[in-house]
Amino acid sequence: MSGSKTGWTSTDIPDQTGRIAVVTGANTGLGYETATALAAKGATVVLAVRNLDKGRAAADLIVRAHPGANVSLQELDLGSLDSVRAAAAELRAEHDQLDLLINNAGVMMAPRSTTADGFELQLGTNHLGHFALTGLLLDRLLSTPLSRVVTVSSLGHRFGRIRFDDLQSERRYSRAGAYGQAKLANLLFTYELQRRLEGTDTIAVAAHPGGSSSELSRHLPGVVQLAFRTLEQSTEMGALPTLRAATDPNVAGGEYYGPGGFMEMNGYPTLVDSNRRSHDPQAARRLWDVSEELTGVSVPA
Repeated sequence: MSGSKTGWTSTDIPDQTGRIAVVTGANTGLGYETATALAAKGATVVLAVRNLDKGRAAADLIVRAHPGANVSLQELDLGSLDSVRAAAAELRAEHDQLDLLINNAGVMMAPRSTTADGFELQLGTNHLGHFALTGLLLDRLLSTPLSRVVTVSSLGHRFGRIRFDDLQSERRYSRAGAYGQAKLANLLFTYELQRRLEGTDTIAVAAHPGGSSSELSRHLPGVVQLAFRTLEQSTEMGALPTLRAATDPNVAGGEYYGPGGFMEMNGYPTLVDSNRRSHDPQAARRLWDVSEELTGVSVPA
């Protein structure tokens, strides 16, 4: 790999001066590490967060570690389409260009609940909120040379199925099943977005962190948490696939990055494969149409 003997690390991130990056869920965990690394390399980073107090604390930490870092806050609750629309409007008013949109925020295997709009929480937050945000910001990305949309998926996509007959898990709910569906949706969205971006300067890329010690795992059953912890890696390492997808000049649209170690649970970031279901163009188009209908956002690609 480029830049180091061990593998691609944050030291391989090219200079980001002059670039504007929006990172969702950036106040903690993987999002925080992603935002910190981009700010350290000179990017103007917008922490798009639900809790502004936690966001301010994260921004203070970044600036303390990297004096002169350009960090700002944007209130964003991906579980509320009203909040997504308001955030997009404020971001558009503030920025004429947008180089990076990193769809990082997520909910993992939570007990069943619904978003403000009545969507199942994991699908609504992980997929539909990001689908709407991307659509509402896409013209800013399209008008910015070499811009990227990076969406964070998960190894969990492998046990996911898009249940079009029960998309909101109203008839039957399992934490793992709903999470897998949402993470599979992230990949179907990325690949379909890339198809629609062909011929433009903007690309769509996906990444996953492997097993990373973030707050996301707090809803896992105890025995699963124990197994998870034996293979997990730090959030700094877990953020590297996202950072590579966002900044490596050799990345191509429609690619998927994850850890290169055992079972993709840990290790330095490399190009990885997603499962066959994630590459079903018919399912991707159908999910796209349903997502537009549910969110009321028509993505102009």
